[in-house]
Formats: sequence, structure tokens, C-alpha cells
Amino acid sequence: MPAEFKYLDTIEDFEELLEVSDERPVTVYKHSSTCGISAHLMEEMMAVDGKVNVVVVQRSRELSDHIARSSGIRHQSPQAFVFSGRKVRYQASHYAIDPSEINKNLKK
Repeated sequence: MPAEFKYLDTIEDFEELLEVSDERPVTVYKHSSTCGISAHLMEEMMAVDGKVNVVVVQRSRELSDHIARSSGIRHQSPQAFVFSGRKVRYQASHYAIDPSEINKNLKK
């Protein structure tokens, strides 16, 4: 079954998602609407089992910057994260993003 995409727009959306990560791992994908690599990887993210929370960096720059600060990982796009217990369990950018590794990290 293909991934379900949910778009995050605010810092509050992300903070609520971190609360969910206390119960189960969650995926965040930072997407650039002007980048061909990001568009290609968005298609690849369809292979993720479950929900993919998408941040479009051009639309939500403040949120994208907040994720970088709170994770301690420099912003890139495209960039994928799995958060578990409010901490980064997996992170990759550009062609290092691997949906099968994301799926492994989504299993508790």
C-alpha cells in the first residue's frame, strides 16, 4: 500500500507530531517544490509504509528551520527523518534517502 502524505505547515504541527513519536516512530520529509531531485524522491517516498509528514520548504521555511534547530541536523532538501521518542532515529538527504531504511526504522 502506498504511503499517505500529510502536509505540515506550522511549528505546532511538528510539535504535535513529536508527541506522537513518544508512542510510535514518525516520518518527516522536507521537500523542495523547485528541485528535480526532491520531486523524484517524493515519488520514491511512496514506498514508505504508513504516513509521511511532508514539509514544503518554500511554503514553511520557519518550520523547516525549527526542525533543523530541534534535531540538531543542518537543513537540506530533500531530507528525510524518522523520529522516535522525540529523537532522530534516521536521517538522510538527497539520494541517500532510502525508503526501505525508513521502513526498518518505523518498526519499533
